[in-house]
Amino acid sequence: MTLTQLSAFVLVARLGSVKAAANALSVSEPAVSQALAALRKYLGDPLLVRSGNGMTMTAGGTRLLAIAAQMVALGAEAESAVRSAKGAPEQLRLVAPSPVVEFVAGPLGETFGARSSGTIEISSGVATTAEMAALVSQRLADVALGPHLAGERSMGLVSEPIFRARLVVLAAHDARFTGPPARWPWLVEPSATDPDSDVGRMLRAARIPESSLSVFPTQTAAWDAAARGAGVAPGVAHLAVHHIRRRELTVVELPGTPVDVVWHVSTLPVDRRSAAASSLRHFLSTPEAMKLLRAPGEGLAPARFRPPVYVTIWS
Repeated sequence: MTLTQLSAFVLVARLGSVKAAANALSVSEPAVSQALAALRKYLGDPLLVRSGNGMTMTAGGTRLLAIAAQMVALGAEAESAVRSAKGAPEQLRLVAPSPVVEFVAGPLGETFGARSSGTIEISSGVATTAEMAALVSQRLADVALGPHLAGERSMGLVSEPIFRARLVVLAAHDARFTGPPARWPWLVEPSATDPDSDVGRMLRAARIPESSLSVFPTQTAAWDAAARGAGVAPGVAHLAVHHIRRRELTVVELPGTPVDVVWHVSTLPVDRRSAAASSLRHFLSTPEAMKLLRAPGEGLAPARFRPPVYVTIWS
């Protein structure tokens, strides 16, 4: 039995499928399936069985989950302790929706890193809402910035509001679209496909069908396409300020918009979170951090989050 196998099991149990767990770990589905199969063989229990709603835990799997979650978290703490003993910078892993990573994480990380005088090494990556909760709860990530994640009590997370934003719909100044909004071409970034994201909920409330969506690799790419007249693009208003000031885009008035949203910072409780996570949480309450959140600058292409777990297929 290995930490890799336990990590795979916990994420499959938390996220409900092998595919979701593989996506969260940035590995292939066969790798997760093999790790799960090895754990099942070792313990002599199926642990998880397929059902109409995804995966259902057996009695043994239910009892194992809490223990496995603690072991995975302790493994992350052990890695951190060894790094600290060697004098290496403390690692801080931030997860967030695509637009937050694209526009905010870079400037925020640079400023926070400078304040720590090199004692904290920060990295960031994109994750869905469900992935964020699972990764932070297992210490595979340290901080999530964006949606509220404390709704699932079993995860043991603390989510605190830190910043108010506004979702709008943007289009080129001279763009004209006929028919109801559900028939318009909608240009979105990857997190819009997450049903629990702010944009995902807005699209669902507006009854925009999936067939009307074109998914771009970044928010900037979606806005650039909208500026060329290819469609309308939802997004956070203050992140699009440069496009709006250059008169490349304008806000489209639609029923139910704009939508007020709140960004949260989510961590483990104070007695379980890392010192680096506590330090970043404190920094996010400072005027300097608020300024970065309000005016982060131009966007950079975000990458998928890569947790410090590598699933290996053992022979």
